[in-house]
Amino acid sequence: MKTTRRKFIQLSTAAAALPIASAFTTTSATTKPIVISTWNFGLKANEAAWAILSKGGRALDAVEAGARVPEGDPKETSVGLGGLPDRDGHVTLDACIMDEQGNIGSVAFLEGIVHPVSVARLVMEKTPHVMLVGEGAQQFALANGFKKEKLLTKESEKAWKEWLKEKKYKPIANIENHDTIGILALDVNGNISGACTTSGMAYKMRGRVGDSPIIGAGLYVDNEVGAATSTGVGEEVIRIVGCHLVVELMRQGHSPEAACKLAVERIIQKNPSKAKEIQVGFLALNKNGNYGAFCLQKGFTFAVYQPSGNTLSDSKSIF
Repeated sequence: MKTTRRKFIQLSTAAAALPIASAFTTTSATTKPIVISTWNFGLKANEAAWAILSKGGRALDAVEAGARVPEGDPKETSVGLGGLPDRDGHVTLDACIMDEQGNIGSVAFLEGIVHPVSVARLVMEKTPHVMLVGEGAQQFALANGFKKEKLLTKESEKAWKEWLKEKKYKPIANIENHDTIGILALDVNGNISGACTTSGMAYKMRGRVGDSPIIGAGLYVDNEVGAATSTGVGEEVIRIVGCHLVVELMRQGHSPEAACKLAVERIIQKNPSKAKEIQVGFLALNKNGNYGAFCLQKGFTFAVYQPSGNTLSDSKSIF
């Protein structure tokens, strides 16, 4: 039968209205509550978050509670208390937080305060601003009841003095420069929030700030779609506005893992020679409670706490 031009246009229009079928599309039933976080210390962070989520609590409260766990652990040298210092011996902290309504708060280059994620939340809730940095962030924290404390532990100071002998700065994938805990949660009400906190790269230049406190780079939440967080060399994540990219890719129909992989591939496209020497990883959660991760190098781990339990997994990688 001959197809007329009008008939062809009608068929084409009808086809365009159909949802796009994709190998990356996620179709499984909703899993909630759920919390996911980066690296091995994510297991303990998840426990604190789950204590809130399992009682019907808000995702925002859960991610803050989870992020505070490694922040307060002096044995963790890439987050909060005990973090490795910059090249001048100062521990400076960065953090951000984002809720289901798109509210955001962030602090950067903050010294002397153990829990920057909680300061970031107060920036979100008590100020007309998004980000406070340096002395201003510290002043705000102290005015709101936080105590000034020494963050440089004996162990981290010893490591810094050893580094001073050669003063060689080179990020080492999966060792001293995974540098971040990012944590994402979906609560029983179907709302998503996220947080990200770090002491930054060890022995960085004084004043350096990476992707962790930058909304859209180190963290992004869209309650209609999902959320993403990142870890690794922040400069490369900022270059592609990584976590916003991941969320937008999920909006287009890609699964969390596929979206993370595409973001990693974008980093390689921007700087193929450097990508083989560093680590960058993305972790994502969508509105259905599906999650996924992808990274440059083998070694990136992430933790997932859902009704079936708290587990640690290895991320897939390009190299």
